Amino acid sequence: MHAVSDSTDERAGGVAAPAAFGTIVLSTGRGVGPTALAAFDAALLDAGVANYNLICLSSVIPPGSRLERRRFVTPPQEYGQRLYVVMSQMREERPGHTAHAGIGWVQDEASGRGLFVELHDGHHDQLLNDLAATLDTMQANRGLQLGPLHTEVASATCDGKPVCALVVAVYASAPW
Repeated sequence: MHAVSDSTDERAGGVAAPAAFGTIVLSTGRGVGPTALAAFDAALLDAGVANYNLICLSSVIPPGSRLERRRFVTPPQEYGQRLYVVMSQMREERPGHTAHAGIGWVQDEASGRGLFVELHDGHHDQLLNDLAATLDTMQANRGLQLGPLHTEVASATCDGKPVCALVVAVYASAPW
């Protein structure tokens, strides 16, 4: 897999622990199209992840992870490969209505481990409240306090044609 180290560190008792994960890229996209699916495809293009087969993950950030907010750039040789992501997307077809997609996260500064949550809503403030409440609950369920809340939100307003707002956390790519 691209962006993942294969090395291990031998620990007491002969158990190997994985090396640090690497960088997770947070990218946003907005799209407009003649259909909601075409708008979604345009948002994928805008975020830089359209030419992959996306495999959606749950919400755990591996130890050793670093997060970077930037547009993901697809290397040409990776066309059609698998891309492991956490993704939030919302499509909107009603004129005057806005789609808000967001990913929130908490992360332990020392270890790099953390949690993502991906949600969407038609109201920006409600989305932010839901991201915070969900991450608070996820941490409480695990008996963790991982750090302050961070968010990345994309928004798109429908002016007649369908729109899509998208946020994607890109973990790694892999060939077939």
